[in-house]
Amino acid sequence: MKYLVVGLGNIGPEYELTRHNIGFLVLDRLADQKNLSWESNRLAFTCLFKHKGRQLHLIKPTTYMNLSGKAVNYWMKTLKVPKENVLVVVDDLALPFGKLRLKPKGSSAGHNGLKNIEELTGGQNYARLRFGIGDDYPKGKQIDYVLGRWSQEEIDTLPIYMDKTIEMITAFSTIGLEKTMNQYNK
Repeated sequence: MKYLVVGLGNIGPEYELTRHNIGFLVLDRLADQKNLSWESNRLAFTCLFKHKGRQLHLIKPTTYMNLSGKAVNYWMKTLKVPKENVLVVVDDLALPFGKLRLKPKGSSAGHNGLKNIEELTGGQNYARLRFGIGDDYPKGKQIDYVLGRWSQEEIDTLPIYMDKTIEMITAFSTIGLEKTMNQYNK
């Protein structure tokens, strides 16, 4: 069985350690743990690993956040992965830092990467794993905050939350969406 796990982020060193790139950071950590190497492919960096008889295709779109749907749509079709086996790891301002929330579908909540995925894959019915980045910014400074670097305090605890995210990714592929939600969405 095939799964497509998408980490959302922006390419380039200026975005590397920003809050908006948590999807990239989580998949990089997962790839490191599994000793995987990223390949530069069409519209994304890709790698693959097997877990309990499942193939998990990891992608980091190279289209920039706002055009993530191009990469998701292309790789879903190329790999013939059904929408119910797609999981998107994304930053979320509405959740406190480190809070994780797996959902089977939902609105983009103003997130341009999710909005583009919806437009190009035909709707909101794909799983997303929202990683809380908090909302500790002054009025009118949302973009600066999202594209800003993590605080030292956040960096110190980030690995714990990223490892929990990785657990949720592998659980999604083995025990399924509902059981993973029941186990982790607390």
